[in-house]
Amino acid sequence: MLALRLSLGAQPAVQVRRLLVAGASAGTGFLLLSALGHALTHPDPSASALRLAWCAAPLAATVYLAVAVARTDPATRPRPGLSAVGLGPAKLMAISAVTTALSCLLGSALALLVFLQLRGDLTGMPLDGGAREFLAAGRPLPMPAALTLLAVVPLSAAAAVAVTLRPREPVTGAGRAGRVYGRFGAYRRTAMLESFGAYGRFGRQLGAAARGRRTAGAPAGDQQDGTGAESAEGAGPEPADGSGAVVPPVVPTAAPSGLPWGVTVLAVGLAVEALTSRTGSGDGPAALLGLALTCLGLALVGPGLTHLCGRLLQAFRPGALRLLAGRVLMTEATRIGRPLGVVCAVVAAAYAMASLHDREDPSAGPLVVLGVLLVAGCTVATLLTAAVEAKQAHSGTTESLRRLGAPAASLRRAAALRAGALLVLFGPLTVAVAELSAWPLGG
Repeated sequence: MLALRLSLGAQPAVQVRRLLVAGASAGTGFLLLSALGHALTHPDPSASALRLAWCAAPLAATVYLAVAVARTDPATRPRPGLSAVGLGPAKLMAISAVTTALSCLLGSALALLVFLQLRGDLTGMPLDGGAREFLAAGRPLPMPAALTLLAVVPLSAAAAVAVTLRPREPVTGAGRAGRVYGRFGAYRRTAMLESFGAYGRFGRQLGAAARGRRTAGAPAGDQQDGTGAESAEGAGPEPADGSGAVVPPVVPTAAPSGLPWGVTVLAVGLAVEALTSRTGSGDGPAALLGLALTCLGLALVGPGLTHLCGRLLQAFRPGALRLLAGRVLMTEATRIGRPLGVVCAVVAAAYAMASLHDREDPSAGPLVVLGVLLVAGCTVATLLTAAVEAKQAHSGTTESLRRLGAPAASLRRAAALRAGALLVLFGPLTVAVAELSAWPLGG
């Protein structure tokens, strides 16, 4: 009931994002039901299993969008005072998972109604032509199987949200360097609050010295306060001195570690595709495996390339505008780069698979178009949602810059510069990978 009240009382922008999740769930549910209808009208189980396997891409895109929307939901974000009324991080995580499941259930119910309407079960006027092959019009629909398929999207999205937003203990380090000494000299992995009496009687000087060593030896972006909560990008700017003035963070996060692996997977995928083109098996499973590896590598290099783009913006005597744009890209490399890499991978895969349009079954044409539009729409919506999340994470820094006198036009120019730099870097890369992937598939 609390999750339903939070869902209905959200802002219009949040409701629009939830409706996008419901629409994606409806499209994926319709594709799953179409695979079931095809299995009812065709005795060959391999063809039906292949159609069901093709639904994995829309399912993954829908779950990915649901997780991104849940991360930007302000109703389930931890705030001061909520723990006092029993809404701790675990309860908020559960509410977010239930809210996501409700949105997906709405989409699944809509998919079932549309499918029954097209079959003629509600009005008695089914569609004719090639649509009868995947609607299984005139045959009884096994409702338990249909409901089982429709439950896949809500359960998968809720589980993914629960895993992503689960409460995590802050880690101060590994080994002896990560041990925090507590009461009577005992050590633990995470910093915890002690009572005032224990803090005053035992280990006060030892704790102050340990905090001084961690502050001096750790980067500014990795420091933690006494409560164990991280003072990183989500906590906002920190006080510069005792006057209470705040300044934006000047130390960006470290470079993502997935760039070498992404480049390796991308090179292996292109090599497999080139090998299949030489052997004349451009439409076989090896070519599709090479395309999958290429898309996976392109998705993995997204964060690293975004971080590199931020570094390039700050090269060669940068001004304040380029410094601000580059530092934001370096800080948000993982949050923005991952969905951007996925978008590039989807565009490259769609361009490469377009060379197989004449070899596909003509009766599956509308379903293929629906699947492509669903995957592309979900990935683009996820990228826009990640941009909203990055804006929310840096709202404190933006307010600090405005209080310091930075004009709003400069902030908009910095955002436009970031978008242009990413387009210049990722645009030609996506076109090149798409052309190289389409060459063996096109024969």
